[in-house]
Amino acid sequence: MKWAAGIDKLSLGLYLLICSFAVANIYSVDQPLGQKQFFFFMISLFVGIVIFLSRSNFFENFSGIFYILGVLLLLGLFPFGTEILGQKNWYKFGGFTMQPVEFAKIGTALMLSNYVSGPDFNLKHKKSLRTAFFIIGIPAIIVLAIPDVGSLLVFSAFLIALYREGLSGWLFGIGLLLVSVFLLSLAIDPLYIAITLLLIGGIFVFLNYRKISWNVISIGMLVGSVGILCGIAFAGPVILEKLPKHQRERIEVLYKGERAFRDTSGYNLLYSKTAIGSGGFSGKGYQQGSVTQGKFVPEQETDYIFCTVGEEWGFVGSTLLILAYTIFIARIYYLAERQKTAFNRVFGYCFASILFVHFAINIGMVMGLFPTVGIPLPYFSYGGSSLLAFSILAFIFFKLNYNDRNSLV
Repeated sequence: MKWAAGIDKLSLGLYLLICSFAVANIYSVDQPLGQKQFFFFMISLFVGIVIFLSRSNFFENFSGIFYILGVLLLLGLFPFGTEILGQKNWYKFGGFTMQPVEFAKIGTALMLSNYVSGPDFNLKHKKSLRTAFFIIGIPAIIVLAIPDVGSLLVFSAFLIALYREGLSGWLFGIGLLLVSVFLLSLAIDPLYIAITLLLIGGIFVFLNYRKISWNVISIGMLVGSVGILCGIAFAGPVILEKLPKHQRERIEVLYKGERAFRDTSGYNLLYSKTAIGSGGFSGKGYQQGSVTQGKFVPEQETDYIFCTVGEEWGFVGSTLLILAYTIFIARIYYLAERQKTAFNRVFGYCFASILFVHFAINIGMVMGLFPTVGIPLPYFSYGGSSLLAFSILAFIFFKLNYNDRNSLV
């Protein structure tokens, strides 16, 4: 069939495989939810077909409208949103719920791709950089105000796309350094951290004494940098104490272990790790997991769905699932790099980066490597709005890649 020549069969096949395996695992822990997820999967496929039948430049031409709609949906949460699990980030329609932040990511990806692919865009110019950050920042600030910390972290994925387009890697290095100092201050006496930073600063000056231009600006930057890092070190424990109890405990679990909070914030993680560990090498078998079948893990069909895979399918099944995600994400990056147009390339990077951040944080969260922040595993966690939004992202890129491969330009 000539019309199928431009479809990337590997990425489409991995999408179908992951979604089908997800339905089976959700059905294992909750049959009614599994049936509903299968229904959502069918809707997602129908929407995907509609996207494939759309005009070539439809999403590029209407990216601004999708972006505005996404922002308006987020703003509408304040007067019309429904609070679920302590967060007012859902709309409720009868027996169905919808999380608008998932669709706001689509609008942001489209709008950012449109702007970056424009003729006047140049990341070396401050105006271009400010505008790009403005596009990302508007929905991110609204998400912070909800507050939805997990979704806020996902918006950092768009910086990866900007890095591909020329954003300085120093920003990532500085951000990683600031976060590292903050996290260290929660486990180590800030005074020791400050002394260490001063020693490192002193060694740096000693080794580069003749290379440094000793003027007010350079001295101010050096002293200011060390001062900011020391300030973060001393502010870390204070900020932690000011957080709500459940958020503070979710961070402390990483340092003190889940057993110290087994009756509160450590409960999910304790039984999640128990379920994964009990699966052994090959798993207990489909619908044979004693921990997941016993409903010991809260949210085991949504954010903690990976524990079901670990218990029922074991190390082998978990590894194969992680491998499927890794290949899928890598394939999207690979295809994005091969696109002829900047819009297609940037959108592909946005899509792959959103998947990567969701995947990395969710798996890390379930295994106790990252605090619980309520981020679903793409295509796998139960939820109609999440599955539909991620499917829309996938099929938009499949469509863009199809157009690119069949283009004569």
